[in-house]
Amino acid sequence: MIDLPVVTANGKPKRKPPWLKVKLPTGENYKHVRSLVNEYQLHTICESGSCPNMGECWGAGTATFMILGNICTRSCNFCAVVTGRPQEYDEEEPRKVAEAIQRMKVKHAVLTSVNRDELKDKGAEIWYRTVRAIKTLTPEVTIETLIPDTRSNWEALERMISGGQEVVSHNMETVKELYPKVRPQARYERSLEQIKRTKAYGKRTKSGFMAGLGETEEQVFRLMDDLVAHGCDVLTIGQYLQPTKMHIEVAEYVHPDTFAMYKEEGLKRGFEMVESSPLVRSSYHAERHL
Repeated sequence: MIDLPVVTANGKPKRKPPWLKVKLPTGENYKHVRSLVNEYQLHTICESGSCPNMGECWGAGTATFMILGNICTRSCNFCAVVTGRPQEYDEEEPRKVAEAIQRMKVKHAVLTSVNRDELKDKGAEIWYRTVRAIKTLTPEVTIETLIPDTRSNWEALERMISGGQEVVSHNMETVKELYPKVRPQARYERSLEQIKRTKAYGKRTKSGFMAGLGETEEQVFRLMDDLVAHGCDVLTIGQYLQPTKMHIEVAEYVHPDTFAMYKEEGLKRGFEMVESSPLVRSSYHAERHL
């Protein structure tokens, strides 16, 4: 077992509660997924986002592929993904991802991407081509796409989600009151509108947020109500963990009982499914969300 890395601004780690311990990655499935990721020179949010469930998910033979490179044009204050000027994307990436998924023999695939604000279509064409490549090579595989904010480019959104994926996720990440601190380049209302339009296109919708950033229970409940009102079907809630000393500090390690209460409240307020516990991340147990 290992403690998850959490570093405070002064460089000293906060004491983490016992429920924030994970197993070291191991096993043949883990090695197989690692070899495929390396062979095709692919990126995963499991690695780039320092996901605590990488050992469990890779050990089960699944991974969340991150397309359009591994450099993001946004500088969100919670995220471990590198910020900067992205390189040209790989035109062969859709094929490579599709082949890797075929060789992994998964039944449900999850894709995400960095923000590519410098692209006119926000990366929508590569999104579309990747989903189509997977569906062509392995039509039996179901797909969830965790997509970025398209900055109200609704034509790009429609292209991004029209490849045939079964679930479309877009994370709110935090409550409205913390957006200026946590997501300064995003807009709360814009993300809600994106979820609403995704639902109107006939997709199963999903979103997630982090607890432990300083939000109140009342703010969490308002976020839940806003998501339900905008057509969100599935909600994920997990503990925020500070990736480096340059990121926002953890305000609170939320107790598992509170996560259980949030799940109960979410179901009462209209979500079809809620995943809520300290180690939950967006793609955790994603195959259940169909």
